Amino acid sequence: MDSSTPRRWEHAVVTGGAGFVGSHLCTALLDAGTAVTCVDDLSTGRAENIAALLDRPGFTFRRASVTEPFTVGRPPDLVLHFASPASPADYLRLPVHTLETGSLGTRNALALAHQAGARFVLASTSEVYGDPQEHPQSERYWGNVNPVGPRSVYDEAKRFGEALTTAEAGFHGTDTAIVRLFNTYGPRMRGYDGRAVPTFVRQALAGEPLTVTGDGLQTRSLCYVDDTVRGILAMAAHGMRGPVNIGNPDEITMLELARRIIELTGSRSEIRYVERPTDDPAVRCPDITLARDKLQWEPRVPAEEGLRRTIAWFRAHSGT
Repeated sequence: MDSSTPRRWEHAVVTGGAGFVGSHLCTALLDAGTAVTCVDDLSTGRAENIAALLDRPGFTFRRASVTEPFTVGRPPDLVLHFASPASPADYLRLPVHTLETGSLGTRNALALAHQAGARFVLASTSEVYGDPQEHPQSERYWGNVNPVGPRSVYDEAKRFGEALTTAEAGFHGTDTAIVRLFNTYGPRMRGYDGRAVPTFVRQALAGEPLTVTGDGLQTRSLCYVDDTVRGILAMAAHGMRGPVNIGNPDEITMLELARRIIELTGSRSEIRYVERPTDDPAVRCPDITLARDKLQWEPRVPAEEGLRRTIAWFRAHSGT
């Protein structure tokens, strides 16, 4: 994986490190010479995501829930808090756990960082913007979130996590940062997690109809995971508090995404329109001016290349 991770990190803790983005972060840090402790309860993360890391020097896996206070073997100088159910299938199945991970889990991860004097990076989300009335979404936008809708368990957990992280920095002086991740895709996603790219790829490879919700004209901005990881680590190295958007500003409709995946897989699948979920955002696109100006970061992997890599991974892991 291409990474601009600085080698100054000696020991990083990655909560949720067996998850999709978390496992790629663990790999990038190890590749840069940083020792990594991965903390994950495997409620949504998967052991196979980190199986190749277990024998690597400097890697430690600790199975634990961040909703309880936790310790690691040696003080870290970087804490990346990525523990959280992130897909609709997961947070709707685990609503209370999602809220507890965003609140108690964030508090416990912040405590670890504060005690060690470590840099702390919170993985927030574009979902804090809700169904936005500003487009594209900049970090100055406060959002349009339904606090009692079905998506609120994830949206509000992340919004609370941002508030807690901000308070911790102001009250205790902890060195914190917030990254707001927009839709990320790539290898190690689960085919049944409810997100568009893995769902469409799985369906296309199986020759099933691709289930497009509503009229398919709602947009998303898809960022390949290698680019997302570069942005996260650039933010960790910078020292800025944020929040900072990390995402790809190139929008695509869900209908166009489905058609493109059918073409790239060579599938004969058809498109089937299904009911659109409650509170599903009509648009989603990051303003990445801040990331470009302050972090000198922007996505590098074109959509077609990223989708080809993702499809290749799904072909090789057909039971996923």
